[in-house]
Amino acid sequence: MTETSIERGFLILPGWQNHRPAGHWQHWLAGQLTTLGHAVDYPQLPDPDDPDLEQWLAELRTRLSVLRGQQRTVICHSLTCLLWLHAVARNAAPVPVDRVLLIAPPSASMLEQYAEVAEFTPPPVTAVQLSAAAKYTRLVAGDNDPYCPEGAVVAYGEPLGLPADILPGAAHLDLEAGYGSWPSLLDWCLAPSNDTPIQHRTDVTPA
Repeated sequence: MTETSIERGFLILPGWQNHRPAGHWQHWLAGQLTTLGHAVDYPQLPDPDDPDLEQWLAELRTRLSVLRGQQRTVICHSLTCLLWLHAVARNAAPVPVDRVLLIAPPSASMLEQYAEVAEFTPPPVTAVQLSAAAKYTRLVAGDNDPYCPEGAVVAYGEPLGLPADILPGAAHLDLEAGYGSWPSLLDWCLAPSNDTPIQHRTDVTPA
């Protein structure tokens, strides 16, 4: 399969303390997309328990520079949502991508409580910078995320002008919240429209 024949490419970025466990929705999604023939990069970022912002930014630039596909999507969870915003603020994305999902970003008030990740506290970002890094950016979050007590719409959606899917009772959209397989997210990845709604796992009962 040549690079020009690959319809979609996906960069899936795990967050803080995420060692890519097999039960996580990101692991499941990477496998599903790979099986369908898409180009998938699901890297283990350096030192996930004590991350360094500069190292993670360098890794992101490297991964973006080799991301294949006619349509290229970056899917961030938790801390890597902030990694993406730091890259956007520095104009550090080597080439713009087509779509970005920011799933369950933690708020500044939470990040500041943990020395290991305090440097990831969100930087000032403009809508112009977001548009320069990606044609389309979307927010997905639970309405009771303990890592974003202000609410993702208040912390990120409204200030950045982002469309958002807010899932009742979905918490941090991680394994503890029951998010292993996530068919609705896979449907969005494959849908022709960016506006396809991202919903709960069908077998998860909201808290």
